[in-house]
Amino acid sequence: MKPNIKISDKVTGLLQKGTSFEGKLSFEGAVRIGGQFKGEIFSRDILIIDETADVEANIEASEVIVAGNVRGNIYADKKISMKAPANFKGTVTTSTLSIDDGVVFEGASYMPKNDN
Repeated sequence: MKPNIKISDKVTGLLQKGTSFEGKLSFEGAVRIGGQFKGEIFSRDILIIDETADVEANIEASEVIVAGNVRGNIYADKKISMKAPANFKGTVTTSTLSIDDGVVFEGASYMPKNDN
């Protein structure tokens, strides 16, 4: 069952289930990962990690939605959303964090105060 993820922006990139990529990924728009990824991800936009994904990376984006397996650190300017059946191990840094029931979260969260 796919999590109900609605994105106002059109998905501009896709790594589907069955694909694997190792290295540095940078992009504009929204990218959806459903396969395996290892490395670094940078964007000023939206990253969606599907429930079929297995990601080991340091991630920096505006918004990150996690429903798959992620090991690493996530920094998001706007927010991080974790949807079941996500399994996360690492550190998250963001001003807004939501974790649904059924998500496994092993790590730390940092929510810096926004002085705007």
